[in-house]
Amino acid sequence: QVQLVESGGGLVQPGGSLRLSCAASGFTFSNYAMSWYRQAPGKERELVAGISRWGDSTNYAESVKGRFTISRDNVKNTVDLQMSSLKPEDTAVYYCKAQLLRSLYWGQGTQVTVSS
Repeated sequence: QVQLVESGGGLVQPGGSLRLSCAASGFTFSNYAMSWYRQAPGKERELVAGISRWGDSTNYAESVKGRFTISRDNVKNTVDLQMSSLKPEDTAVYYCKAQLLRSLYWGQGTQVTVSS
């Protein structure tokens, strides 16, 4: 049974930091590219950051470059998103995604709220 379980969301003040984690099970994690998406109320889901199978290649949305860092651990089967200098516009539900060709899995999401 495939599972992607996100954790680490919460309420944080502007300028603060959060670390999201996604724990994977039920598939061969190291075969899959991983990514984080987010969806704010009334907006479409958007790519935040992605990382290749072995972690040697990453990509980021322009809006988070220099503030967010994606990383993965192919032993623990986790992918993390370190978020710093958070802004109110980063408020969204954050989702973890695993993809290998047409095989695609999503987590259930974790809420991040940036507010004073």
